[in-house]
Amino acid sequence: MKAQDLQFTQLLQGAKQFIIPIFQRTYSWEVSHCEQLWNDIIRVGGHAELDSHFIGSAVYIPEQETSAAISLWLVIDGQQRITTLSLLLLALMRRLQAEGLDKPVSAAEIEDYFLMNRYGKGEQRYKMLLTKTDKDTLVALLDGKPAPDEASHRIVENFAFFTDKVADADLAVVYAGIQKLMIVDVRLQQGIDNPQMIFESMNSTGKALTQADLIRNYVLMGLPHEEQTRLYEDYWRPMETLFGAENYNQYFDEFMRFFLVIHTGNHRIRRDEVYNEFKVHARDREDEPLLAALLEFARYYCCMALGNEKDPELAVAFQDIRELRADVCYPLLMDVYHDYAQQRLAKDEFVEILQLVESYVFRRAICDIPTNSQRQTFATFARKLKKDRYLESVKAAFLLLPSYRRFPGDEEFQRQLQVRNLYMFNRRSYWLRRFENFGRKERVQVQGYTIEHIMPQNDKLSAAWKQSLGADWARVHEQYLHTLGNLTLTGYNSEYSDRPFAEKRNMEGGFAHSPLKLNEGLGSCADWNEQQIKARAERLARSAIDIWRAPALADDVVDAYREKKADVASEYTIDDHPSLAASPVRALFEHFRAQVLALDECVHEEFLKLYVAYKAETNFVDVVPQAKRLRLTLNMAFAGIDDPRKLCRDVTGLGRWGNGCVEVGLENDADLPYVMGLVRQALELQLGEEDAEAASA
Repeated sequence: MKAQDLQFTQLLQGAKQFIIPIFQRTYSWEVSHCEQLWNDIIRVGGHAELDSHFIGSAVYIPEQETSAAISLWLVIDGQQRITTLSLLLLALMRRLQAEGLDKPVSAAEIEDYFLMNRYGKGEQRYKMLLTKTDKDTLVALLDGKPAPDEASHRIVENFAFFTDKVADADLAVVYAGIQKLMIVDVRLQQGIDNPQMIFESMNSTGKALTQADLIRNYVLMGLPHEEQTRLYEDYWRPMETLFGAENYNQYFDEFMRFFLVIHTGNHRIRRDEVYNEFKVHARDREDEPLLAALLEFARYYCCMALGNEKDPELAVAFQDIRELRADVCYPLLMDVYHDYAQQRLAKDEFVEILQLVESYVFRRAICDIPTNSQRQTFATFARKLKKDRYLESVKAAFLLLPSYRRFPGDEEFQRQLQVRNLYMFNRRSYWLRRFENFGRKERVQVQGYTIEHIMPQNDKLSAAWKQSLGADWARVHEQYLHTLGNLTLTGYNSEYSDRPFAEKRNMEGGFAHSPLKLNEGLGSCADWNEQQIKARAERLARSAIDIWRAPALADDVVDAYREKKADVASEYTIDDHPSLAASPVRALFEHFRAQVLALDECVHEEFLKLYVAYKAETNFVDVVPQAKRLRLTLNMAFAGIDDPRKLCRDVTGLGRWGNGCVEVGLENDADLPYVMGLVRQALELQLGEEDAEAASA
């Protein structure tokens, strides 16, 4: 590597061409970046006492197949600055040409020194060769031709910006400012320097590198140019096309996280860790099979998350999951889609699996079961499946989930659906659409309707409404206003307003004339009161268990999938712990164990030789009985414990019986409620272990 301070204009001089490798991201500077650069140029050019202005670095490496006449350089870092300043120089050259000026520099000098290679043949005439649409647009501008039909928006817009600025500027100040621009010129040596490592550490373009940028360059950068081009065109470019220009930047990093969850089994990967995880995954894999797998799974993801699915039945199922915002299930569904594509299951089975996943997510949301365990559930779900009995094994896996991950049954779901505040439910358009369209071949576009409270929201109910609701109208209004029985869809929300029920029913466009399934039965109601609201809620809740079905299998089939535990009695019992034999500590232990086992039905106890373990998926608290106290070890990092009383001790790296880094002593019943709060943190961490960043995804 050779690094030196250099005037930017010196970088461009000579018979050379800077090539942007085909895998590099497109030109992306916005007008705001150009304006900042322009202001810096005018400032430094207009003040003689300012010698220079630093604008970053240019890192490049020689192309393996180079021309004897024109030296070819692959740009690793700096394309945004080089391209932007080329546009400025071109705008300056155009004004010099138009006005026939040769001061402070001639148009011919700018062209020969900075923009074109006088003796270059074909594409080697240009000092800067971009990629794809960027290349065609810049070449057209340099040749004085109109921009192509599918021109690079950024290049056209930024060139127009500089053209406008140069038109009214003092050209001596502009050119002086350009000449004072300094860069760090970093010239790499082929076969000696590692361009990828340098690329990772240098990101001064003004737009942060995405995980996708880093991954793409990691796979392709070290390859010969022809191989780069082939792999990019065969795999990476089709993947970019699948996502589309806007969606690529927004969704690719999330797709890659899901891809790695599937192929590594690590469900804890954060978005900002995707690149590092990918490098570990890719280390011993050949480039082409890895890129082929990425493209294949990108197709699945885009069908689910971006609406690319062509099969109508699958497209509807994916739309339901998207509207439910259940992207947490994508690692499982991408894996299942792969098996469907490999013909390991039929389409009707695939659709039923999609509907079961949708039902699972929606039922848990309605039953207000914490969602923080779902990421782990779906990330590890595929391990439980039997590919020769695919659908059956999916149903069994759902039915065997422990309590905190349970698939809510029909009774629980119906009960909670009737009392839940569904108006404030953040996916209300989803559940209303599912109610309305269930069983329809011609789907109703509910986006054209608004949600209607049959009993109005207005706190100041009219006398007619109070009479309808009865003497206890205030309680009825508060209790049922936002619940299932009182909510529907209408296109006449403003006309309905707060009218009495009879008017809403009988008016033009009223409930009696509504074509919507959700309004069936309202036309025959004589009045609207608590009994009618409850009756409608019960009717809709009964239909809900058909819309959002629960899995069903015979008990003996489920038992066949149940993990068989060794039918061997524990080697140790409570009697193997002398400190618990008829002492005050025994009573304290009994109080403690009762409260721990009551935390959740999934918690179980195991006596070991030197301590007692309490487990959900694995140990979350271990107890070492001592002469005068219980020594507890919580299975979590010390930094993660919330301990206002500072009772806990950091035992990271110390030799202790038990699992975890947090130790706390329990000496009396008075401290038991506080200590149980600490234990609960360890259990909740295990049951819903997922980082905060992933939870907000």
